Amino acid sequence: MEAILALEDGLVFRGESFGHIGETCGEIVFNTSLSGYQEILTDPSYKGQMVTMTYPHIGNYGINEADSESRRPWVEGFIVKEVSPVTSNWRAQMSLGDYLRKYKIVGIQGIDTRKLVKHLRDFGAKKGIISATDLDEKRLIKKAKDSPSIVGVDLVKEVTTEKPYDFNEGLIEGFAWPDRTACSKKQHFVVCVDSGIKYNILRKLNQHGFKVKVVPAHTTAKQILGLKPEGVFYSNGPGDPEPVTYLWGSMRELIGKVPIFGICLGHQMLGLALGGKTFKLKFGHRGGNHPVMDLKTKRVEITSQNHGFCVDDKTLPKDEIEVTHINLNDKTVEGIRHKKHPVFSVQYHPENSPGPHDSDYLFSRFYAMVDHGVW
Repeated sequence: MEAILALEDGLVFRGESFGHIGETCGEIVFNTSLSGYQEILTDPSYKGQMVTMTYPHIGNYGINEADSESRRPWVEGFIVKEVSPVTSNWRAQMSLGDYLRKYKIVGIQGIDTRKLVKHLRDFGAKKGIISATDLDEKRLIKKAKDSPSIVGVDLVKEVTTEKPYDFNEGLIEGFAWPDRTACSKKQHFVVCVDSGIKYNILRKLNQHGFKVKVVPAHTTAKQILGLKPEGVFYSNGPGDPEPVTYLWGSMRELIGKVPIFGICLGHQMLGLALGGKTFKLKFGHRGGNHPVMDLKTKRVEITSQNHGFCVDDKTLPKDEIEVTHINLNDKTVEGIRHKKHPVFSVQYHPENSPGPHDSDYLFSRFYAMVDHGVW
């Protein structure tokens, strides 16, 4: 069945519908990962966005429930060059197309994804629409223009857990890399503030010696301290950080009272809590191959990233905050630490799902901070 992808600036692609037959809007972004499409689909950080895969052939190994990073897929739409007509993997439980139909996710294939990605790189991420039910190009362009922006919108409330829960689950067999994780048998209790957390982040915390309780993003600082945590972890999540005032407001109250580690959106929240500002990147960082340098060790790690906003280092209080990591592609801030309090954050996803595991050491660093105050 024919489908159309239309951008707010008038660019139109005609292709074929797959997954759910329907119409959907969202901000169009791209991810450069070669595999891991199921983890991408189920990453809550993509709420409000339609994802374009730069790798041309998607779906060959199918879908299985064990690889989901959350309770459901969150993307608004899925854009690929070609969907594999064959699913071939011993772990597969269904095809990619069947999975998208199950959760009513609209997809389009058969378009020139290279042209689309070049356009987004040149002109920035754009609002767009995929439709298999309305094939009028002018009408679709107008719908794209009129669709809501993710800027200034709190998307965290759409993806966070409804109630607290304990998490105690090991990594999937074959993905634990026990030789790389030398942890004490002593467990430390941490509260994870869920802004759109992924299962493998929680599994990594368990693996590195933490007993984990997950709480909703709107949990107050007083409620968190009432749980008597030894540390607090702030997760990844979707969209613009500035409107989520309750989250970075509560984080501000916790600084100096308990050790804090934030990743991705949690990193941006820390920047705001410390008095800094954030800004929207032209087309964001999304993929498993972003080079980041640790400014102290000069070590370069290849990181997994998914964000469209960034902390502005010029707005951070220099007497309190040290920039610890930078992105080697565009020199944006990728990590910060507080000079006086046990608080640090990184802009990327250290749990490597999907992506390389160069950043696994950050969980050990968090453990050392909680265990004996080193950060």
